[in-house]
Amino acid sequence: MHNSPMTSEHNEIPVPRLAGHLLVQCLVEQGVTHAFGVPGESYLAVLDGFYLYRDQIQFIVNRQEGGAAFMAEAHGKLTGRPGVCFVTRGPGATNASIGVHTAFQDSTPMVLLVGDVASDQRDREAFQEMDYRVMFGASAQGMAKRVERIDDAARIPEYVARAFATAMNGRPGPVVLVLPEDMLIQALKPHPVTGALPTPLSRVEPSDAWSNPDALRTLRTMLMQAQRPFVIAGGGGWTPTAAQALQRFAETWLLPVGNAFRFQDTFDNHHPQYAGDVGIGINPELAKRIARSDLVIAIGPRLGEMTTGGYTLLQAPRSAQTLVHIHASADELNRVYQADLAIHASMRSAALSLEELDAPGYVPWETWTQECNADYQSNLKAISIADLPADTERGLVDMHSVISTLQRHLPIDAVLTNGAGNFASWLHRFYRYSGLAKGKKTQLAPTNGAMGYGVPAGVAAAITSKSSADATGQGRVVFTIAGDGDFLMNGQELATAVQYGAKTIVLLLNNGMYGTIRMHQEREYPGRVAGTTLQNPDFAGLARAYGYVGVRIERSADFESELVAALARAEGTLIEVILEPELISTRVSLSEILISNELQPPSESSPASAAHTALRPPAGAGAAS
Repeated sequence: MHNSPMTSEHNEIPVPRLAGHLLVQCLVEQGVTHAFGVPGESYLAVLDGFYLYRDQIQFIVNRQEGGAAFMAEAHGKLTGRPGVCFVTRGPGATNASIGVHTAFQDSTPMVLLVGDVASDQRDREAFQEMDYRVMFGASAQGMAKRVERIDDAARIPEYVARAFATAMNGRPGPVVLVLPEDMLIQALKPHPVTGALPTPLSRVEPSDAWSNPDALRTLRTMLMQAQRPFVIAGGGGWTPTAAQALQRFAETWLLPVGNAFRFQDTFDNHHPQYAGDVGIGINPELAKRIARSDLVIAIGPRLGEMTTGGYTLLQAPRSAQTLVHIHASADELNRVYQADLAIHASMRSAALSLEELDAPGYVPWETWTQECNADYQSNLKAISIADLPADTERGLVDMHSVISTLQRHLPIDAVLTNGAGNFASWLHRFYRYSGLAKGKKTQLAPTNGAMGYGVPAGVAAAITSKSSADATGQGRVVFTIAGDGDFLMNGQELATAVQYGAKTIVLLLNNGMYGTIRMHQEREYPGRVAGTTLQNPDFAGLARAYGYVGVRIERSADFESELVAALARAEGTLIEVILEPELISTRVSLSEILISNELQPPSESSPASAAHTALRPPAGAGAAS
């Protein structure tokens, strides 16, 4: 314990003097071990609080607020407790907004704290002033669950506790607290009646919403009447306990289970009842299975555009399949899909209730479940892309062998992270996540399709796991896959990793383009390339400049030795892979897309949405994100 002039004689815990100190003390009480951010003069008193409580909490200095917000979001995904991010007003908050949006769409608990202008300067368009309730609030329809400003230092404990409760309860998500600069420097004052100084409120735990017993009986009746049921699991709020209960429910009823988009570790991919991931680049056979299903039980996902294939696997607002939708937020139920049975329950309580449903001695869908898994197993096999039989002079093509090498060498509790781009399709299709039921979350990926997520998420995972390392002092292995465009959005956070001794391994696939957009470009406007070509730096050299080991390979056969070396060394490693540009997806080449569309005129219609354009697979190709 460090010595400080501001310590209690009885327990040597530092005593806060300023509101900024109290704020940090409240975070410590909530179990926060790390806060991520970029410093700002608007919250200097908070930084002083981090110094005061440096034995209990660590402030991680990031290089850009977007990276900091992504790290906080990843921390929230990994731990189930809100990730904490500090930024300054105006530009700092706008940079951090990408992490808030990710936390909202991914249903991740997070608290963003924004240093603000002083109270006596508010509403004058003061330096960097913004209205955060408008920016992040309900009117934004997709940012924060709650936005509040703390004007009274004595109420800091109340606001912090409420922020953590709001972030975790119901559908998890982000909360924004705004901190006026003059409030943070207020000296703490005794209560006028009790004479006591304000102190933190007790640690908040998430509340459980339990399934209605009548609804569970109805669900059992639906199962007894089904012939081809299918479970889709995912969304936020899952714990190992919940995942284990889900597995027991599936085993008792012999149900096939698919994981929702980028929640591929919800149900163990090695389980004989696993059917595959339900998202972008879905296995065509799995899509057919869901279309043929007569009962879909969605446990946790909100059934968004990516999981439902643009609302086509399940037609909105009424699906052809009988639909049971179980979700932690009552607001989400019957919002997009009118379910035949809607059950409001948190994931832990829902799964624990489901495993208690009595199953009959025989179910008619055992063969159906086996066939679902057989389809998944077949999809794991590499298919030969006709015009790419082997590595070329422009780069490697055997990404299936690269992912197979990862599967052989990474431990089952390794954390895998990625941002957004076609490069992620190789993980989505071929990597088998061990599943939360084995005790740890293993996938960190943005369902909102945010580029630049993978590198900072990996650094956050390394920092988080390092703080809870086993007896050997070793944290978990963290592996990031990134594209060239994706890496350049937040690659600077490798400097953060080096500063805090956080080791990650980054596989950077360099094909010299924004691959996803180029793929859609060739499909919609064949041969009319504009705005998608990249001239890249020496990524291996850039990694070395940050303090990582940087290597570059151009042949598939060279990957295994570099991975083994990266796992063995103490430092982080970036492996730059020169990727054949034709290798645009797991199923077809870029030329195949071009040839199939070059005789068609440019599309005269606008895409349904920007997200759909950026992420949907080419027609018939099933290619990924």
